[in-house]
This record gives sequence, C-alpha cells and structure tokens, in this order.
Amino acid sequence: MKHTVLVVDDDADVLDVIASMLEELGCDVVRASSGAEALDTLAGNEKISILITDINMPGMDGHELAERGIRIRPKLKVLQLSGRERRRDGFPMIRKPFSEDDLARVMRETTGVC
Repeated sequence: MKHTVLVVDDDADVLDVIASMLEELGCDVVRASSGAEALDTLAGNEKISILITDINMPGMDGHELAERGIRIRPKLKVLQLSGRERRRDGFPMIRKPFSEDDLARVMRETTGVC
C-alpha cells in the first residue's frame, strides 16, 4: 500500500530534493512551503498519513505544525527535519543533510513505512 506523505519546507530546493527521495522510496508526495499551507492541505486531503516537516520555518515552526497536525488527524505520523536544532521530546527527527538511505532507514524506524 502506498502512503501519502505531506512534506513541508520553506526552502523550495530542499522541498524538491526530499520529495524526490520519498517518491523514489515509493511514497505519494504532497508538498507545502509553509505551516499554514500544510494545515490547509492536511485538512483537505484524507489520504495523508505522514507529515515530514522542517522545524525552522518563518511564521509557524515545525513543532507547532506537528502539534496542530495531530489535532486535525490524531493518527498522523510525524518526522521532523532540522540542520540546526536538537531533538526535542515528542517527535522523531532527522538532521539535514541526509541521504536517501538515511531517510529510508529513519522512515522505517519511525513511521514503519517506505
């Protein structure tokens, strides 16, 4: 079964790279460039089961997005991304930069898919 992943990053180039990696891993990918756009997308697309979000974004950061996303969809699996921030309690995180193999491993360990 294919999983639909919502990927959120305010850097368009990073968003493209991560989306391509996930597509190579067999996931259907939906993209958003901000927390607000991601929440709208999540509310309107019932197929999304996984949220992958950058932590450091202007406006709504990835922590707030993850918490609000879980309120919309309680069974949503979340993976956070950061090149600077240390892991907080709660949601799993992968540090940028990472390879497709790193992403696949972390996805298997944290979301059980891809």
